[in-house]
Formats: sequence, C-alpha cells, structure tokens
Amino acid sequence: MRLQRLCAGLLLGLGLTAAMPAGAQETSCTNRGSFPAWMADFRREALQNGISERTLASALDGITLDQRIIRRDRRQGFFAQSFNDFSKKLATNHRVQAGRKKIAAHRRTFDRAEQKYGVPAEVITAFWALESDFGAGMGDYPVLQALATLAYDCRRHELFRAELLSALKIIERGDLRASEMVGSWAGELGQTQFLPTHYLNHAVDFDGDGHANLFKSDADIIGSTAAYLKHLGWRAGEPWLQEVVVTRDLPWQEADLAIKHPRSKWAGWGIRLASGKPLPNDGLGASLLLPMGRHGPAFLAYDNFDIYLEWNQSLNYATTAAYLATRIGGAAPMQGQDRDIPGLSGEQTKELQRRLANRGFDIGKIDGILGAKTRAAVKAMQLELNLPADSYPTAELLRRLSPREASGRN
Repeated sequence: MRLQRLCAGLLLGLGLTAAMPAGAQETSCTNRGSFPAWMADFRREALQNGISERTLASALDGITLDQRIIRRDRRQGFFAQSFNDFSKKLATNHRVQAGRKKIAAHRRTFDRAEQKYGVPAEVITAFWALESDFGAGMGDYPVLQALATLAYDCRRHELFRAELLSALKIIERGDLRASEMVGSWAGELGQTQFLPTHYLNHAVDFDGDGHANLFKSDADIIGSTAAYLKHLGWRAGEPWLQEVVVTRDLPWQEADLAIKHPRSKWAGWGIRLASGKPLPNDGLGASLLLPMGRHGPAFLAYDNFDIYLEWNQSLNYATTAAYLATRIGGAAPMQGQDRDIPGLSGEQTKELQRRLANRGFDIGKIDGILGAKTRAAVKAMQLELNLPADSYPTAELLRRLSPREASGRN
C-alpha cells in the first residue's frame, strides 16, 4: 500500500488494479528463459529461506504462467478524472453510513486500536470502505499465480519475487492457507488490500486466536490497518484534512503540499473553516490543498495527510480517502463538489504535458494524468506567465503555451 495503488472495491470492476508499485519501470521488455526453469530456481531460493517442501507443494504445484496478467500489468494506468468526479463516485453517503455502522459494531476494538496505535476509527474505516467495501470487493484472482507470473516477468521481477516469497512465509507461518490467497491480480490480500510483504511485516493478531487473518477477522483488519498506518508515521491526536473556504485574493503560489504555514497565517490571509467559523489562531502547520484549483474545493492538509500519500500516491485517491474519513467522523458534506469547473480533457492534458516537456520540465510519462510533476510544472509556468499559480491547468494556460503564442512573444 505504500506503493501506488487504486482502490479495489470499485476499480477492480473497471479492470484496474488495487496496487501499482511506483517508480520508473520499463513498460516493455523481453522475457528470457522458460517459466518452469525460473520456477525451479525460485523453489531453491525459497527452500534456502526456510520455506518447507510442504508449503511449496501446496502453494506452487500446478502454477502456470498467465499471459493475461502480463498484458494487464503492461497496460496498467490510472484513468483521468477530476477530483470532483472521483470523490463523488467513491466517497458516497452509503460508505459514510456503512463506516459509521462498522464503528458502532466494533467500538471496543476500534478504541483499543486507537489506544495502542493512535489511529482513529474513521481513518481505518475509510480505507476499509475504499479498498474493498468491507470485504465485498477483495478480488477473485489466485494471488499466488499472479505473483509468480509477475515475479517471472522482466518488468518488475525483483519486487514481485520478494512479494511471492513473503506470501509463502505467510503460509509457512500459518496465518493463511494457499487456497485462501484469492485477491487482486496485482497480488494484494485481505479487506484492506495488503501486499504480502506488508501482510507479513505488519498484520497483527488482534483477536487473540494466534493468527493474523485480514480476510475473515474484523479485529485483525482493524488492528493491522492501524499498525501499518502507525508504521508509516501516523501522528496520534492530530488532524489530517479539514475543508476550508478561501478568499479571492490569496497568494495562490502558497497553495502547495510542499509548503506549510501555521494556521494563524492562513487565517491572516482570510481562510476560514467550511462552516464559516474562523480557523484556530495557532501554530499548527498545514498546507493548502486545491485539488481542482482556486475555484474548486479547498482543504488544509496536515502532517498526517502525508500518510495518505504514502498509502497511495494518487492525489485524487489520497484526498478522497482523507475526506471520507472526516465525513465518517461527522464532518459536513464537501462544498463545491458539484461546481462546473472548466478543466482539460485527457488528450488536452497530454498536449499540455508535451508542451511542458518541450520547455525542459520533467513531467514524467505523458499520460494525461495530472500528477505531482505535472502540477509542479503547471505552477512554474503560471508564475512565469503571471497567471494565478494554483497548479491547476486551464485552457488559457494551454493556449499560452502554444507554439504560435510562444513565437509571438519573441
């Protein structure tokens, strides 16, 4: 989950994966050597790492290479959606109510998890809702076959070789049987979709039965999710996201997750809580997050919001998960979610990325996705062109970056 991921419950049905390991990887490469020879070599490595012949037989006998997984992995990608559209689809009233019911049903377990790990119930339930709709959407693919295929494939073989070995260690430890490892085609397990390495290292036996089961035990799911969030750096007793209302004359270049100011400074610039009440006039640091620019919803993002980006590097996902947690905790519905905010289509965003890349910006892959690198380049160009630097691309910016406009300024 520290790796880039999409939310499983809804997105598995759209043909997308729940976990996308991040980093620069080749989208095309050539596999060399046979899968059976690779599997024989891997079995020898597993034996050297303490995996028994019995576990190897139960987990790997009959495993074959699945070319569908390789094709799916090579074409994986996040679909271009605005934050408003994304959050409306995922942070639904149904999930808010389901999260609250889950908390009421397991109040003592949630309290115990917060006392031990410092993570509030609404934060856990928001991830639980988005990742699998509380177990309804965990995926239906044989995880061991998926992991073996991805571990053999040349694109990310080292990462998935380690994940496959971790999956075997989970079986060897007795937490799960091989037959129970059914989940995402990218290898994630359980109701909050842990990669095997995270399952092995951070899943906890919170119900006291001697095993950590993130498929069937609500207590283990609650405790393990809290334990993993604490491992990522969750700060007990601190907020994570708070909706606010901005003024028209804000210094927009300050709206950046890389910039933090005390709440007193944001208050001095006229920012108020979404309810209209003033911000606390204190020194708690926060960034101003404008996922759709200065005309869209606005949030103060605190240190704990960084943990959401550790869980999932997609800004849309992270913001939606954090917002859903506030709603489960009692916050009012988001303001401005239904505003018609002009933006760029996926193809227009690709063209913008090409023009930014031609100007020397590192925007990563030209994919039509408004990621961190693209937003940073947009902000830099907005500053250069004396446009409001809210990091959100517009048709005006695209026009100003056209070759004709550029030649006209020379």
